[in-house]
Amino acid sequence: MMWPQPVSSVAVVLVVAAAVVWDLKSRRVPNALTLGGAVAAIVVAGFTQGWPGVLRSGAGWVTGAALFFPLFALGGMGAGDVKLLAAIGAWLGPIGAVWAGLYGAVAGGVMALAVALGRGYAGVAVRNVGAMLRLWSTSGVQRVDGLTLADKTSVRLPYALPLAVGALLAIWTA
Repeated sequence: MMWPQPVSSVAVVLVVAAAVVWDLKSRRVPNALTLGGAVAAIVVAGFTQGWPGVLRSGAGWVTGAALFFPLFALGGMGAGDVKLLAAIGAWLGPIGAVWAGLYGAVAGGVMALAVALGRGYAGVAVRNVGAMLRLWSTSGVQRVDGLTLADKTSVRLPYALPLAVGALLAIWTA
């Protein structure tokens, strides 16, 4: 049995709203918010459901972190975004984390397309994806120099925004 849906829904809305504001202002999502949100979810789960709730919440955290960790490892996503999806998963459980991640990825793709078109960057973006795919097809999946967050000239998206959309859709469709 889960804790009441409104509790987890309100908590997720508060966490993602704060993350969006923070990310838009500073292009960072603070550990205090992501890890604090995850710890709060696990504590609430423990008080309301006992060990099964703690295990479900922990599994949601692990699922959320695992979904976006490969993007972080390749230099295409910040650690704060990975930890934000993990915190969302701690509240919504493993299935909720998967849906939030999938919906967030679609929202992020739409946002990236809009930014690329709006900044006249679409052609460069397509060439970059092509270069990545060519390298990966011959050398395996790895970081691509010049196409990571370490490259100061790359276009960066405040990914808390699409993750917030993903989380809200996961709540709405649950």
